[in-house]
Amino acid sequence: MRIAEPIAYPTMEIDVNRDLAGQFGLTMQDITRSLVTATSSTRFTDKNLWIDPKSGLVFQTQVQIPEGIMSEERLRSLPLKAGSLRPVLEDVATIRRVTSPAQVNRKGPNRYVTIVANLYGKDLGTASRAVKQAIKNAGEPPRGTIVWTEGTLQLLDDTLGSLLAGLGVAIIAIFLMLSAFYQSFKVPLIILSVLPAVIAGSLIILFLTGSTLNLQSYMGIIMSLGVSVSNAVLLVNQAEHYRKKLALKPANAARLAASSRLRPVLMTAAAMLAGMLPMAMGLGDGAEQVAPWEELLSGADCFHCNHLVISSAFLFFPNVEDFNNQSFVRP
Repeated sequence: MRIAEPIAYPTMEIDVNRDLAGQFGLTMQDITRSLVTATSSTRFTDKNLWIDPKSGLVFQTQVQIPEGIMSEERLRSLPLKAGSLRPVLEDVATIRRVTSPAQVNRKGPNRYVTIVANLYGKDLGTASRAVKQAIKNAGEPPRGTIVWTEGTLQLLDDTLGSLLAGLGVAIIAIFLMLSAFYQSFKVPLIILSVLPAVIAGSLIILFLTGSTLNLQSYMGIIMSLGVSVSNAVLLVNQAEHYRKKLALKPANAARLAASSRLRPVLMTAAAMLAGMLPMAMGLGDGAEQVAPWEELLSGADCFHCNHLVISSAFLFFPNVEDFNNQSFVRP
């Protein structure tokens, strides 16, 4: 970790005594002109152009003292009057070595200093939390001072916030569409009851494997939610069919639907596992970043909880028999 801007750059500070300069008949403009000529070039004080009489091209000519021969002693003995060896700079000014910022950055009227750091052995999320905790432990900044984070930390916060918002919008959209299809709010609640189990299972797998909650794992969780809802719809439709056609109790209908729909769910899980296996193996350059194997684990975890959760959800709705009057309403 370091400060990006050099804040202790070696500098020569020249403090001119205006009273002494006035006694020698010098003004600040005279002293400044001599200093600029000695330390930089006459191009900044006396612009001089020369025209080549043969080609007609214009060239800028300037006088400049080579940097290699300019030292502190030569600077102190710099003559300030043309054609005179006295006075010199040391006669009218105090010269001393100091340190000062070599670069001053501003954002609008405000000056700012950048503190940059690299990661080593930690993921970006852990580093982001550590930085925020360090800023919090530093206490309230002085009046007029603002502390903020930029770069990849801000990008990470924006990305995770957008993913969470997208996940919430997706769940709400699924609930509204299922409610419109089944003409009931109870059946969508039973179907969406698998979502907490999927999210919890995905987080547990990530914890056990030591993986991080990143963009790829978020996408894997969202994909797992979609597949689990699809399987849940399949299971609920079959349970409703058995309950209405065979006049079974909800618990018996749920158990019979779970047993009859086990094969399609396992086929879906096997197809998904086979499709994601090449990416999960991480073969090729950059494969771990494009599609990490934790996406496979978080996506496949949902296939083992649908039957248990859906079957149990039927038992927590005592008025599930009302689905016959509220569900599958057709004109």
